Amino acid sequence: MKNLIPFPALIALMVISFASCRQNDNVPTNKIVPPIFNTNVSYGTMTDADGNTYKTVTIGTQTWMAENLRTTKYNDGTKIPNLTDNSEWVNATTEAYCTILNTSDPDIIHLFGCLYNWNAINSGKLAPKGWHVPTDDEWTQLIEYLGGEYVASPKLKEAGTTHWSASTAEVTNESGFTAVPGGTRCVSCSVNDEGFGGGAETGCWWSSTESNIGLAWGRVLHNSSRTVFRLENYKTNGLSVRLVKD
Repeated sequence: MKNLIPFPALIALMVISFASCRQNDNVPTNKIVPPIFNTNVSYGTMTDADGNTYKTVTIGTQTWMAENLRTTKYNDGTKIPNLTDNSEWVNATTEAYCTILNTSDPDIIHLFGCLYNWNAINSGKLAPKGWHVPTDDEWTQLIEYLGGEYVASPKLKEAGTTHWSASTAEVTNESGFTAVPGGTRCVSCSVNDEGFGGGAETGCWWSSTESNIGLAWGRVLHNSSRTVFRLENYKTNGLSVRLVKD
């Protein structure tokens, strides 16, 4: 298995094989308020298999969730296994989800959503009828509509520093996407014993597109960068999910 590479090294070396987000397991528990949406954008709603209701936003010709998915059930009512032990998570060969730092705090879960491994993505059952996990091409379509990978990040991220550990005036969330930094869970991408990293600094989202054996494409936003990173992720990693409308 490939060695894990810290996020800054990925930028410096310009490599595309992504194994971890930046090494930081912070969650701003003193700032847990709902996502801060763009009040100048018109939002819709959708509901998942758990009965959770989310804001949605139309960007170009696509309609996206404006919040991270937090369902614990598939669309057929089956429960998704919740793996809290990191050794079980890393060695899982079936679908799994977890919460940030294995929290049970409903406010944190509402804000950041859940993290899912790629087996859950590949099940084809995460999304309610009429929705699906975006393909790599659908992510590219979104980012190109917002001006391309080198400038789209500020238009996607929630503005301010309520949830991101740092921000600049150029972060506008003009798209209404309202990306929040839920981090990731992987083999050893943080000092946290349970394998969580990137909280408050990095947001990582799955696509449904495989890139190689054991790897799949995703998108990453970092608090200090204007770039939307297209990176490979180990399928055993836990990433956030945004659904897109059929």
